[in-house]
Amino acid sequence: MNRKELIYIPAAMAIGGGLWFVMNMNPVWWLAWFLPGLLFAIALRTEAWTSRGLVALAALIGASSNLGYFIKVMPLVPTMIVLLLLTLVWVVVFGAARRIVKTWEAAWTVLALPVVSVALDTLLAHFTPDGNFGSLGYTQAEMLPVAQFAALFGVGGILFLVMLANSALAFAIHYGLKLRGAPVVYGGTVLAIILAVGFGTWRLQAMPEGPSVSFGIASVDDFIGSPRSSESRDVWTQYEAQVQELAASGAKVILLPEKIAVLASPDAEERKQWLGELARRNHIWLVAGLGVDDGKQRRNEAWWFSPEGRLVTNYLKHFMAPPEREFVPGNEFPVNDIAGVRYGVAICKDMHFASLGRDFGQRSARVMLIPAWDFDDDAWMAANMTKLRGVENGYLVVRSSRNGLLSISDGFGRVLAVERSAKLPGTTLFATVNVPEQQETFYTRIGDLLGWACVIAAFLMTALAFRHARRARILAELTATP
Repeated sequence: MNRKELIYIPAAMAIGGGLWFVMNMNPVWWLAWFLPGLLFAIALRTEAWTSRGLVALAALIGASSNLGYFIKVMPLVPTMIVLLLLTLVWVVVFGAARRIVKTWEAAWTVLALPVVSVALDTLLAHFTPDGNFGSLGYTQAEMLPVAQFAALFGVGGILFLVMLANSALAFAIHYGLKLRGAPVVYGGTVLAIILAVGFGTWRLQAMPEGPSVSFGIASVDDFIGSPRSSESRDVWTQYEAQVQELAASGAKVILLPEKIAVLASPDAEERKQWLGELARRNHIWLVAGLGVDDGKQRRNEAWWFSPEGRLVTNYLKHFMAPPEREFVPGNEFPVNDIAGVRYGVAICKDMHFASLGRDFGQRSARVMLIPAWDFDDDAWMAANMTKLRGVENGYLVVRSSRNGLLSISDGFGRVLAVERSAKLPGTTLFATVNVPEQQETFYTRIGDLLGWACVIAAFLMTALAFRHARRARILAELTATP
């Protein structure tokens, strides 16, 4: 790093300070539209290794905003590894995009940053145990006109749009109007954003009609240790009271949270009978999340009871959070028709994966029932990631979380009702909402087609950039040879 480039160190630190509010569990959505662009402009203005160091510095500061959360869910060493990997993702994305831009310095290379970003995001979503948790696409979950873009191309589409804006900003700072085709770059970016926001605004005008359904959601934060303890009795007694209260208010479908207790097989069967009787006595559909340990394997299950008290579905969680990696994953996508409305069920982290959400969309689910267990700090992020599955596939999401939020959102991401969970005596939420037909979306039909197209494009552009650089180096060496 030369003296001229030293000034970029405090700039990268300042950007990292801003990214602290973008990369954490409660992101400030508008900061995501320009801070990565400022960092990319620095990367374009500095030498390759210097740019990598500055990007790593800013990304590490931003990712460190989640240090407390990571320590809560995993040991210190894995926490440090995760922070370094998050930093590495930014270094790889910005490094590859920088090389592509520097190789050709053409107007079309404004696409390099969004293409590479979405490519890596897609690979993470499909091939890592935690998916693309923390993707900048999720920062726009509450910016509903932008969030509607997920109905077309998923969260990858939102990420593409955000990073396109950042790339154009970096070009404006670094190249200004000197770049050939600059008006196309800047005008095209503005037009793309206007069209996307216009589509989202238009989509939000829809108020589809459907039958009214009364939902009840209950949650008690307290975890049950020994199934025979007084604490256990207190928690189950409270759930019984909550269910009775919600049913008396008119709730027809009642949702309890994930893994209320982890029970040995005999205790699990006893509790299953008790919950079935609770559903029968109150004439409700009841979903409750329990862990079962039969001595050979542990399972994270969602039990779904009919108003007759019959267990109609025993759903097994597909994707495990870090503290439960020893649990056995499931692979089924059960749906049930209730009074002409098709319901699906999934558990917490399952809905962080767009592929699983789409599988239920393809099964024409109109409502997803989600028992969940969050970690307080990630309540916003977990609920909003789940909400975007509803936008992607056009269905209602009903979610009950311990240490998180009790919420109902529609197929457009509008939050219809929400409450914060609490320790004993817990929290309940009652809401009567319209349940329209599933809103057919382009994303349900095509899935991550945009993401995989970006994977191919990123690979080709990066490979060609390296080939071009190698040829230029060989040519320079030949020219320099006497």
